[in-house]
Amino acid sequence: MQVKIIVHEAEEGGFWAEVPAIPGCVSQGETLDELDDNIREAILGCLSIEPLEPVSEGFERTLELAV
Repeated sequence: MQVKIIVHEAEEGGFWAEVPAIPGCVSQGETLDELDDNIREAILGCLSIEPLEPVSEGFERTLELAV
């Protein structure tokens, strides 16, 4: 499943992200790696689905940054 995530720099530091296709689905993190983990968890929670098996190395991700 591919979902567009819009990432913003937070005024107080760190980052926050929103998922336009899922109203109210947002998360934050101090680093982009932390944000990546948090927004994935938020998406799963918003969709109320079980997480998939861990993805092998080399998995390609698309991340759009709003600057």
